[in-house]
Amino acid sequence: MRKSLFALPAIVVAAGLALAGCTTVSSESSAPNGEGVDASQPLAGKTIGVAVVGTQHFWDREAFQGAVDEVEKLGGTVLTTDGNRDNTLHAQNHDIFLAQNVDAVITILGDASVDPKLQQLHDAGIPVFGVDHASEWAVNNAQSDNEVGGTALGKITGDALGGEGSIAVFNAFGSSLSFCGERYDAWKNELATNYPNIKLIEPELAEQFANAPDDARQQTLALLEKYPVGTIQDIHVACWDQPAIGVVQAIEDSGRTDVKVTAFDAGPDTLEIMSEPGSPFVGNIAQLPRKIATISADNVGKYFLGEEVEKVSYVDTIPVAGPDEAKKVSKELGYTQ
Repeated sequence: MRKSLFALPAIVVAAGLALAGCTTVSSESSAPNGEGVDASQPLAGKTIGVAVVGTQHFWDREAFQGAVDEVEKLGGTVLTTDGNRDNTLHAQNHDIFLAQNVDAVITILGDASVDPKLQQLHDAGIPVFGVDHASEWAVNNAQSDNEVGGTALGKITGDALGGEGSIAVFNAFGSSLSFCGERYDAWKNELATNYPNIKLIEPELAEQFANAPDDARQQTLALLEKYPVGTIQDIHVACWDQPAIGVVQAIEDSGRTDVKVTAFDAGPDTLEIMSEPGSPFVGNIAQLPRKIATISADNVGKYFLGEEVEKVSYVDTIPVAGPDEAKKVSKELGYTQ
């Protein structure tokens, strides 16, 4: 069962959308001992808040629905909020969970502005679990193995360029979102270590969350005017791949066949672009957002069973190089059904 708070105007409630190492529990308050709890329904009788930064993007929708479905499978009632891709609103939405005195919170994405709210929940004895949101106030954060994924993408990029060339980078969020920084740093380190003849163009470009494809398209058109044929070989989007849609459009609109595109996320829309013959989009990393959020909800269940919960739960990523792999991964992930 899912509860909603439609009466609260500051909150957009997302209800019913179709959308590695091991440490002890980080919360200062002790986890329940699990006595008398049904192991198959550890969340029975409990209300779990699920806060998502937005549901406009494929990754966000999949993670949100994965968390909701698994909480309900484990017997819990879900109270959901949607920040509409506004980090301030997303942070404020956590006040509802505090006011409603929920039993636990799963928070999906968001920047550092969310952390003071997570501290308030922690101090009130409400355990918090992150989905791509690492925080000292969270019992656990479930996420992709971004270092492995970034390293794999660096190899894809280096091989696609034959080990030589110049790359322009969209990197607006590497300093504000830890998982973005992990991806970018690993990608850049792989290039520096094994492809020393590849250079990164400075300054970096800053994409926007809002209207990301169109924003990136306009910036790329200007970039291609500045860098004629032979002076730029790749445009890389460091954190996600929605801007890459606009990058590809700009390259094709400009009639350029000398510039490749690489990015990180590999949802159904971008894998479809990669699958097209002759597409400049040659490298991506597929994530499993539904699995990540499902694991987060499972960790909530483990917590209430009194079991040890790891500080970080890593989920593997899938490297995608070229059209054939894009088609294969799309099929494996069910995107072509």
